[in-house]
Amino acid sequence: MIKNILRFLIAVIFILSGFVKAVDLVGFSFKMEEYFSPSVFNMPFFEKFALLFSVIVVVLELFLGFMLLLKLKLKFTLSALIVLCVFFGFLTFYSAYYNVVTNCGCFGDAIKFTPWESFVKDIVLLAGLIILFFLYRKEWSKKEEYHIENPSQNKVKYILLAVFSLVMIYFMAQGIMHEPLIDFRDYKTGTDLVKEKNNIAKNPSEYKTFYSLKNQKTGEVLKINQDDYIKETKYWEEGSPWKIEEGKNESKMVKEGYKSEISKFKIEDVTGNDLTDPIIKAPKAILVFSYHPKEVSKDVLQKVEAKVSAQKNAVVYGVSTDQNTFKTIKNVMMDGTAIKTIARSNPFVLVLQNGKIVEKIPAKDYVQN
Repeated sequence: MIKNILRFLIAVIFILSGFVKAVDLVGFSFKMEEYFSPSVFNMPFFEKFALLFSVIVVVLELFLGFMLLLKLKLKFTLSALIVLCVFFGFLTFYSAYYNVVTNCGCFGDAIKFTPWESFVKDIVLLAGLIILFFLYRKEWSKKEEYHIENPSQNKVKYILLAVFSLVMIYFMAQGIMHEPLIDFRDYKTGTDLVKEKNNIAKNPSEYKTFYSLKNQKTGEVLKINQDDYIKETKYWEEGSPWKIEEGKNESKMVKEGYKSEISKFKIEDVTGNDLTDPIIKAPKAILVFSYHPKEVSKDVLQKVEAKVSAQKNAVVYGVSTDQNTFKTIKNVMMDGTAIKTIARSNPFVLVLQNGKIVEKIPAKDYVQN
């Protein structure tokens, strides 16, 4: 009973983890790009294969998790999952220790973990898998010795695995070619950007600067926040042995406010003027996004620009990281990471009505509608 419950729980975790990434494989590939970037593993060559690696990781999670649930090829399944967990554990430990990828994307945009939370989760899963491996060892030995096999039961399991595979392939294909069938992002259709901005303004996160102080006489080093530093005159009065260590000060969040990716929705013109408010308060705004301007299809771009330009009574902008991306509509600027949070294709169209998202669609689909 214990090993069956443990097997069920671990299998469900892997299936859920794989599923939330499967519906948004492009989003998960952006996370993979972070790991390959110069600031993390410095493997920029692999960035172009980020989507392929994402598919491989998600397929392994989903199918191995479902095989564990069905108790199918258990020895192989548990061994493969242990290897996969060790791999994930290395990634999350590296992210946490060096503070380079602040959200591993383990559960996509549905559940966000800090790097250390992700690492602990991987260690717990790894421990559970190792326990299962040893609990089922005797069962494997008996089957191998007495050739215990149930062909009809296995046939049903393989049919279930095939059906599960087809359903998952459909979800993955839709997410890659169009939009995720289930959207876990803050930018889902129906989101009111004006309301979200107001919620963020009413309940902002609070940060404090922590100074690194070193006692010139004793060599003692301590961290102290800005308020305590001001209150305690012994740290800054004339003749004080305490000196601030340059380059070691840190800004830390002391109160978490309203969390939303909408906080990063900031659009500026090419001179740096903020256009966010006029855009989200306009009766209708059509925004064409491009997160990789140099890789965008010129034919699709030309067609989408022509179509949005023909829309009457609408504010129209082309949003990218390059002020020369669009030829016939006004170019405005936005952070590349923020664009990737909104857009899952390049280019991408977002339609707002009084700040509410009413349509999200890849540009290639938009021009065909």
